[in-house]
Amino acid sequence: MHSISTALTQIAQQLRADLPASPGVRRFAVPVALNTTDPLAWLASQHCFPQFYWQQRNGDDEVAALGASRHFTTFDDAQAFLANEGDPTLRVWGLNAFDTHHSALFLPRLEWRRNGGEVMLALTLYSDHSLADDADAALDFIDSLTAGEHVTSTPLDCIGEKHFPNQTGWSQLITEATDAIAAGQFEKVVAARASDLQFSAPVSAAQFMAASRRVNLNCYHYFMAFGPDDVFLGSSPERLWRRIGNALRTEALAGTVANHADEAKAQALGEWLMKDDKNQRENMLVVEDICQRLQHGVSSLDVLPPQIVRLRKVQHLRRCIWTVLDAPNDTWCLHQLQPTAAVAGLPREPAREFIAAHEPFVREWYAGSAGYLSLPQTEFCVALRCARVTGQTVRLYAGAGIVAGSSPEDEWQEITNKAAGLRTLLVS
Repeated sequence: MHSISTALTQIAQQLRADLPASPGVRRFAVPVALNTTDPLAWLASQHCFPQFYWQQRNGDDEVAALGASRHFTTFDDAQAFLANEGDPTLRVWGLNAFDTHHSALFLPRLEWRRNGGEVMLALTLYSDHSLADDADAALDFIDSLTAGEHVTSTPLDCIGEKHFPNQTGWSQLITEATDAIAAGQFEKVVAARASDLQFSAPVSAAQFMAASRRVNLNCYHYFMAFGPDDVFLGSSPERLWRRIGNALRTEALAGTVANHADEAKAQALGEWLMKDDKNQRENMLVVEDICQRLQHGVSSLDVLPPQIVRLRKVQHLRRCIWTVLDAPNDTWCLHQLQPTAAVAGLPREPAREFIAAHEPFVREWYAGSAGYLSLPQTEFCVALRCARVTGQTVRLYAGAGIVAGSSPEDEWQEITNKAAGLRTLLVS
């Protein structure tokens, strides 16, 4: 097996071979030794964008994708491209916004991909006129790469913090939401808060991501750098969907209680969550909504028994939903599943209208999705427990499901607990 630098040398040799002056896609892949470098550190050392890092929540799949052979601003265009090319090895990576009509997806120029204990480094050419010309551009790209560096931790000095809305505004928002529920406008709405932390120096998004990866276990870790001072990242516990062939797995993750360092207290909190009517009702609303949205494109739906998902700061109620698609259509999955009732509300449209009218910030990528699509399989997580890093500012996001009987004070504490999973990595 090779180091990344040796693999790049081999790929460069292949690029110097005769390639046609015609359009197309060509992928060059070389095996790479495992544990020779941290892919996140290597990715963050580069000066080319976009950059995308991903680690599946069970740890089996990990990717560092660098540079774009092609960009896609909608999910539909990305799926159409893959279908047209017909290459099962290609993966398109990136983000879908809360508004599913907007995406930031790309076919990577270079992709470090680990599946289990096997690692491949692949470079992809794409041109709508000449692969030979794109090979020349790819050689220049390889020459611009640097050796990976370690991601080290640097102390941060937080000099300010603002919430949107603040606690008074939050109380008003929750009151408006519960009034709307009482009036029959919707059954549930997910209200969210953005918190801007200001620091005395620029924040290293890669350090932030590495710290979260170390402590936020059983989560999807995702990191998308649009440029050197604009990164969206997070550690999400929630799968939006995973498709392998026609097999589809999704889940309802709704209902929250605090976690505790003491095992007995944590277990008692989890047992309370399993029995609490408000949280069970919130979770079942999500389950019913997912099943209703999927029912006309799948075979029978299997809803698994509820389970407790323990994270560093909170515990969640989760029900997994398994089924088989009539056809492997990822665009259909995206538009049926996102946003779920766990991040928007139920019914979906009146809840989204309430969010747009009442939340004092634009969600953008928050509560959207992060991951990849390909012909044989696709996986996206819900973009939760996330942050936008822009220079010296870090914006944290957290939301809470509001149903009849929700308390502004309890829900404020819930979103504070959720945000703490990332906030405590920045502010002691």
